[in-house]
Amino acid sequence: MDLVIKIGMLVVFFGVMIGVGFYCRKHSTDVGGFVLGGRSVGPWLTAFAYGTSYFSAVVFVGYAGQFGWKYGIAATWAGIGNALIGSLLAWWILGRRTRVMSQHLDSATMPQFFEGRFGSKALKLAASAVIFIFLIPYTASLYNGLSRLFGMAFHIDYSLCVIIMAILTGIYVIAGGYMATAINDFIQGIVMLVGIVAVIAAVLKTQGGLSEAMNALSQVVDPAVSENAGAFTSFFGPDPINLLGVVLLTSLGTWGLPQMVQKFYAIKNEKSINKGMIISTVFALVVAGGCYFLGGFGRLFGDRVDIAKDGFDAIIPTMLSDLSPVLIAVVVVLVLSASMSTLSSLVMASSSTLTLDFIKGTIVKDLSEKKQLLIMRILIAVFIAISVVIAILQYKSGLTFIAQLMGVSWGALAGAFLAPFLYGLYWKRTTAASVWVCFGFSTVVMLANIFAKPYFPTLLQSPINAGVFCMLVGLVIVPVVSLLTKPPKKELVETVFSCYDKKVIVSAADAIGEPVTTEVKE
Repeated sequence: MDLVIKIGMLVVFFGVMIGVGFYCRKHSTDVGGFVLGGRSVGPWLTAFAYGTSYFSAVVFVGYAGQFGWKYGIAATWAGIGNALIGSLLAWWILGRRTRVMSQHLDSATMPQFFEGRFGSKALKLAASAVIFIFLIPYTASLYNGLSRLFGMAFHIDYSLCVIIMAILTGIYVIAGGYMATAINDFIQGIVMLVGIVAVIAAVLKTQGGLSEAMNALSQVVDPAVSENAGAFTSFFGPDPINLLGVVLLTSLGTWGLPQMVQKFYAIKNEKSINKGMIISTVFALVVAGGCYFLGGFGRLFGDRVDIAKDGFDAIIPTMLSDLSPVLIAVVVVLVLSASMSTLSSLVMASSSTLTLDFIKGTIVKDLSEKKQLLIMRILIAVFIAISVVIAILQYKSGLTFIAQLMGVSWGALAGAFLAPFLYGLYWKRTTAASVWVCFGFSTVVMLANIFAKPYFPTLLQSPINAGVFCMLVGLVIVPVVSLLTKPPKKELVETVFSCYDKKVIVSAADAIGEPVTTEVKE
């Protein structure tokens, strides 16, 4: 009976996802519809698409388990940072300007933005290469946490879990494009919101409630971390410096991730941006805050987890293993929702980037819209297949933990793109040379972090801290190099920034008079 409940919930879930994919085929008959949903996606769908792309099994299983174990309840700061910096500030600072300038430049991807903003096709190709190289390992990292939960719930082989998830995600993304992912992200987001609240309540109940769990956690002492009791219930935890690195990478890092920023390209209008900002922030606070808060109690299950043997990724599945069959099914669907939404976002970003920014006009000079759509759909299948192979090889070889694999990808992408994109939106003096230096610096540092880690300073041996270092240095590199190099052509800059000065005619009425017409800046 227990297995019937679990399988029944999965069948319904998968049926809805695939049904939405085929329903949305009518929105994906051209490139604009397939990649951006025709730039007509409302605030709720965009906000949930942003949030569900943000949080996956990497957060729920990998990050929540690892950082909850290391920092205790203080790991919740990562979730708060995700809400305030990664969502609220990201929408406020990037949202409107990204939407306006990307439409003005007719760019559907981040590399196209760099080409139009700086007048350099070479920059577009370089950005495409960075995205292709570093999104693949990020995509592969999604499967590991999900497979552990599937193994706990169904006792089936890891490889089979990965293949099933990949095939089903591929079906609805290939069929319905961006609109299908947005609608499915909304459904999956609802599951995540309800699921995380239910799971936290259930896990705490197994420990006698919140106050009992906090009391028990306050008695935990780990001499390798701190000699004092209460370290894992303290305000900033036993290691606030490294905790700050986690907060910055997982929060500020989203500003430079192409699959996140491209959500702003598709939103309908300015009113939708303001509403989406609030929805996205609340979503992040509940989901990310809840995940890290739950992970903070991981040490209460320390007698059942062998970190040296099973790694940090085993912590959350162990915490959930004693829940009822219905709640375990909810957890599986929750993490499945988080992972499939992020996977769909990543493969959409990868395929559209490679097709529109690399193949079109570079390899194939004259590429019809029909052929572009066909190539993107083929590449989605290819990217999913590559990520599946990497995920299975990684699991069988045990090369790295989820958080490490994701940290390298996030660090390289955010380090390369955050500063050039942010300054490019706001500062006319930003030069193409500064963008090149930022691209090169971040990719070299993060690749070196993989292959030459022992030569790094102790603090920067962590890929998370190395990624934060790249982001912060990038924010210095771009203005310094821009001021030291030849200014961009005035004509290009004025043309690009004219989108912010465009005047439109609107109607206005005073309290007692007839409607009058006035001009305002867009």
